[in-house]
Amino acid sequence: MSDLVFSATGRRKESTARVIMKVGGGVLTINNKGPIEYLKRGVLVDIINQPMNETDTIGKLDITCRVTGGGLTGQAGAIRLAISRALAKLDPDLRPALRHKGYLTRDARVVERKKYGQPKARKRFQYSKR
Repeated sequence: MSDLVFSATGRRKESTARVIMKVGGGVLTINNKGPIEYLKRGVLVDIINQPMNETDTIGKLDITCRVTGGGLTGQAGAIRLAISRALAKLDPDLRPALRHKGYLTRDARVVERKKYGQPKARKRFQYSKR
């Protein structure tokens, strides 16, 4: 690993995360807050830590995230993708492990649009015979 700074972008649903990563003491900040303070739920913190757990880099990198849009779950997914991409840039040998677990794949699922003449995307108005 080198002393350079690596950056990457991740997206999920309506969220976009930009990550800046450098070798350091293991400080993780999301929008100038700690991960628990920002994401509120331990499950979401576990999601963003998955790529670092897989590559044994937890506590070795300083990570700064700027995330916008969407909800907390989408933001956590965007951060995970951005961290994975930055790790792959940092050390190309980590790429196969990240790829195998699916952390480098962008989740393309988004909310389906509401259709005209319907109350929701797929729900129909109730049919009345009489």
